[in-house]
Amino acid sequence: MRQRILPVLVFLLAALLLPPLALGKFPALSLPSFAPQSADEEDLGWIGESVPSSRASQAEEVMLPADSPLDITEFKILNSATGQVETVSVRDYVRGAVAAELPATFHAEAMKAQAVAAHTWALHCALTQRENPDPALKGADFSADPDHLKGYARAEDIKATYDNMADEYWDKITTAADSVMDYVLLYDGEPIQAVYHSCSIGVTESAENVWQASVPYLVPVESEGDLIAPAAEAEVTFTSAEMRALLTAAFDGLVLGDNPALWLSPVSYTESGYIMDIKVGNLTVTGKEVRAALDLRSASFAISYDSAEDLFTIHTQGYGHGVGLSQYGADYMARQGADFKEILTHYYTGVELAVLD
Repeated sequence: MRQRILPVLVFLLAALLLPPLALGKFPALSLPSFAPQSADEEDLGWIGESVPSSRASQAEEVMLPADSPLDITEFKILNSATGQVETVSVRDYVRGAVAAELPATFHAEAMKAQAVAAHTWALHCALTQRENPDPALKGADFSADPDHLKGYARAEDIKATYDNMADEYWDKITTAADSVMDYVLLYDGEPIQAVYHSCSIGVTESAENVWQASVPYLVPVESEGDLIAPAAEAEVTFTSAEMRALLTAAFDGLVLGDNPALWLSPVSYTESGYIMDIKVGNLTVTGKEVRAALDLRSASFAISYDSAEDLFTIHTQGYGHGVGLSQYGADYMARQGADFKEILTHYYTGVELAVLD
C-alpha cells in the first residue's frame, strides 16, 4: 500500500479504549474513551501569531469541598506495552497527557484546555472503575502507552523528543498544566466523559453517531479552525488487490464484484458530514467500520478508482473520531483570543467548570 500524507507527516496514533462502563454512581455511557491521534514533534506551529484577547470568559465556576470524591491524588495506569500497572500522581499524569497530546508550540490556553479535559476524563474513568472494576484493567483506572508517548508520557521521554528545546518546552507544558490542575468539568454534578480528537471537518461529531449513545454534552459544534489545520486533509492509495484483502478480512460474508469502481459507495451522512452508512459490495456497513478496516484518519472520506492504474485513491478530511474537544480547533480559538474556559464550554455543551478546594 502506498500512502501520500498531506500536508504534514503522519501523526502518532493514540487510542485509549475503555471497556463499557457499568451502572453505578457515575452514569453508564455506552462509548469508549478515546484519546485521539496526536501531532508529533515535527508538526509544529501552524496558525501564526496570537490575537490578544478582548473578551473575558463567561464560564461560571462551581467550588467543590476539600472532601469531594473528585479530590483524587493519584491514578493507576495499566501500561499497555508492558502489562504492568503503574501508580502516577495526578499532577504527573496531567502534565504527561498534555505533553503526549499536543505539540509544545500550541498556545498555552489550548494546553490548559487539554489539561482540564485529560484530568476530567481520567477522573471519570477512575471513579467508574473503582466502583465497578473491570478485571481486564488489573486494578488500574485506565490504560495508556507511555513507552510510545500515547495518551500519557513521562517527562524524560518527552524531553528527549525536543532535544535542545527540551527545557523551554517542558516549562511551557508544566506551567500551563499546573495552572489549571484544580479544574474539572461536570455535567449534572458528575465528571464528564471528556473525549477529544486531533481535528474535525469544521463541525464536530455527535457521540451518538460514533458510539450509539446519546450524550448531551457531546453534540456537534462549529470548529472553523480545523479547516486550515495541517491535519485537515490526507490521501491514501490502495491497489484493488490490497482493497479486496482489507475489506474481506473486515467484513464476513462480503462479496465483491468484478468491477472495483462499484465496490464502495456512500449511502448516508451524519449531520456533521461524516459517512454514516456505506455500501461495500453486497453489504451496507458504517463509515466508522470502513475507516477501521482501511486505517483511515477519519470517517469523512471520498473514494475514486482509476482503472488504468488499478488504483483506489481515498481523500480524508479531519483526524480522529471528531467527538468532543478538537485539539487544533482549541489552538485556533486560543490564537483568536479565547481562554481555556471558553474553549472547553464551546466543545462540551452545557457543562460547568468546577474548582477543587
